[in-house]
Amino acid sequence: MDTRINEIAPGVYRLSTWVEAVAPPAGFTFNQFLIDGDEPMLFHCGHRQTFADLAQAVERIMPLERLRWISFGHVEADECGAMNLWLEAAPRAQVAHGVLGCDVSINDLADRPPRALADGEVIDLGGKRMRWLGTPHVPHGWEAGIYYEETAGTLFCGDLLTHVGDGAALTRDDILPAALEAEGMFHAMCMTPATGQVLRGLAALAPTTLALMHGSSFEGDGAAPLRGLADFCEREAARFNDAPTPA
Repeated sequence: MDTRINEIAPGVYRLSTWVEAVAPPAGFTFNQFLIDGDEPMLFHCGHRQTFADLAQAVERIMPLERLRWISFGHVEADECGAMNLWLEAAPRAQVAHGVLGCDVSINDLADRPPRALADGEVIDLGGKRMRWLGTPHVPHGWEAGIYYEETAGTLFCGDLLTHVGDGAALTRDDILPAALEAEGMFHAMCMTPATGQVLRGLAALAPTTLALMHGSSFEGDGAAPLRGLADFCEREAARFNDAPTPA
């Protein structure tokens, strides 16, 4: 597999691997993000079997020993499967995640104790400020959360706005139609009564870059696709609520 590197915002590197076998024929990208600073962070660890390729990609940017923080949105193999391999390769690194994720899974899964983040807590990377935002069940996972990088307005969206294909690393085109098409394929979003409210709260941050785990990252009015996704989820939640109860 070929892992490509693109700087999508100052000091933010997208490490992208396209896999044709997932969602053929368009295929699917698995993206990690390396945020450079005095204390660099890797957001998304990737699967265990992709660790060697991803580690080589990171080393094209910086020595692995520089990594200080390792994080991800929620507990899934593509987000944290290689977590302990990164901890082994980067002796100074520590996993950071929300309090709930640490209590439910990571305290047991990680080879070193993680840093548990309260909702809204900031990790100062030195030149970058990563604010943890808990988003339970959005897009999925009780422990789900994302980061907002405050200095440049980059929202690390995890699985939000996922779309298929091997598009540009960074686009200004409308990503919402492709994201809704992918939702029709995967049905990955949790349509809870709070989903729309959570998405609108993220939109209120007015991010200028959306760093997506699957698909092209977006540059521009990042609030617009988030509001569009909120509208869709609210319609779907209403539709489910209006459905007749099975006999």
